[in-house]
Amino acid sequence: SWIFPRDPQFEQKAGRVLDLYQGTWQGVPLQSNEFILSADEKTSIQVRHRKHVTLQPKQGQCMKVEHEYERRGSLTYIAVWDVKRAKIFGRCEAQSGIVPFDRLVSDVMRQEPYCSAKRVFWIVDNGPSHHPATFPDRLASLHEHAIAIHLPTHASWLNQIELYFSILQRKALTPRDFNSRQEMAQRILAFQDRFTAQAKPFNWRFSADDLRK
Repeated sequence: SWIFPRDPQFEQKAGRVLDLYQGTWQGVPLQSNEFILSADEKTSIQVRHRKHVTLQPKQGQCMKVEHEYERRGSLTYIAVWDVKRAKIFGRCEAQSGIVPFDRLVSDVMRQEPYCSAKRVFWIVDNGPSHHPATFPDRLASLHEHAIAIHLPTHASWLNQIELYFSILQRKALTPRDFNSRQEMAQRILAFQDRFTAQAKPFNWRFSADDLRK
C-alpha cells in the first residue's frame, strides 16, 4: 500500500521541515534562542474497561487481557515535542478543536525559554485545529515571534511528535484497561512526565537531500 504525493509543493513544504530538523531555516543556521516544536493531537482515545480484571504476567505465564470490554468515553491528547530540548508538553481534553489546541499553545508560549525566544517554529499537519488557512495568522496574532510550519498532505511521518505518540501507545496505553477517563488521563500525563525526565532528542537522519533523492 502506498500514497503518492499529491501536493505540487510536497518537496518544498517537506524540505523546509527537514531543514529545521538539521538546524537551518532558509539556508541560515538557527540561533540558540530559536526553537522547533512539533505538535499534533491523538484523538478519540477510547477508555476501555475490561469485563474481567487483567491478569499480570508471572513465571511461566503471559499476561491475560479480557477480549470484551465496556466503553467509558474517550478523550483527546494534545501534545508538543521540543525537537532540540527533548521536552514534551501536553494536556488531555474532552475533544479536539481550535480552542483546546490554543490552550496548549498558550501553556507552552507563556513559559521560558519560548516566551522570550527570537523565533519559535510550530510544525503541524493540516488538521482542522491548526488548518493552514487559519492557524498561521491566529498563532502570529497571539505570539508574534511564533511561526506556523505546515507539512504537506500525507506527510505526518515527518512530524516528530508522531514518534512520541507511538512510544506512548506501546508503553502506556497497551493494554488499554481503565475505569474512567480521569484514570487514563492520569496515566498519559504521568508517562509524559517520566518520558521527559529521561528523554533525548530523536536521532533524526532523514534530510531534505534524502527526500529529493
